[in-house]
Amino acid sequence: METKKTKISIIGAGYVGATCAYSLMISGLPSELVIVDINKDKSLGEAMDLSHGVSFVNPVDIHAGDYKDTKDSDIVIITAGAAQKQGETRLDLINKNFNIFKVIIPEIVKYNPNSILLVVSNPVDILTYITYKLSGFPKERVIGSGTVLDTSRFKYLLSRHFKIDSRNIHAYIMGEHGDSELATWSLTSVAGMNVNEYCSHICKKCDGFSKYEILDDVRKAGYRIIEKKGATYFAVALAVRRIVEAILRDENSILTVSSLLQGEYGIDDIYLGIPSLVGASGVKKVLEVPLDIEETKELRKSAETLKEYSNKLKF
Repeated sequence: METKKTKISIIGAGYVGATCAYSLMISGLPSELVIVDINKDKSLGEAMDLSHGVSFVNPVDIHAGDYKDTKDSDIVIITAGAAQKQGETRLDLINKNFNIFKVIIPEIVKYNPNSILLVVSNPVDILTYITYKLSGFPKERVIGSGTVLDTSRFKYLLSRHFKIDSRNIHAYIMGEHGDSELATWSLTSVAGMNVNEYCSHICKKCDGFSKYEILDDVRKAGYRIIEKKGATYFAVALAVRRIVEAILRDENSILTVSSLLQGEYGIDDIYLGIPSLVGASGVKKVLEVPLDIEETKELRKSAETLKEYSNKLKF
């Protein structure tokens, strides 16, 4: 019996696109990986460089191409767009990338009518919404990387504070992948205990434990990395690999991908990073987790921030 081959295409061969290709290559998930970029030499160079290491990983065909070469991809990952510069917010990028997406989304859809689209470019929530509108795809098959990376950053900072494995911390960053995102402290748990219980019963050394400082570090992490090295790409590539894994293995994993809200949390017609059930068909279900009153207000405020921008878009 022939094993089904898995094809993944990446649109954009910049730092994020190339690193996503590398993380997927070593994951063993795809059997074919296509890299597309407006700079054909860049995509060809990245494909060649990766291909020279295929003897060290599971068999995978890696090549550069045009949109027609992405035909019948299982997942198309979109990393193309203007990069965030130092001092520039993710939302500052909207107009630049809206114009780019008007060109690339119709091309992707033309060759991949049944694919799942995974948007990584920033501002990811708005660009996922734009992709949803331009593609005409059902909401389940248009996903953003959302706050999957932010949640990982949050868990890392908590693990460093408590000196425990980050995999034993359960927590979510929700809302915009950006300045208005929120930490769901009411749902954060360690060893089955709410974070406050863990602090009082187990840790007992949380002098100076500051929820605000940890959330502020999460929010500013991207800016600080850009300031020091010019771009962020390693951790987001791992976040992309995790989302792809959940889709291809039909895991029904709960990830804070950017999903379309249609009344959940009292929010409508906007994409936000929300705990969602992710599997073979994309986002199978948006989970309406029990936030406290203040967190619900913050989530709605985050949605309003994005709505101000999305309402100005002309499709």
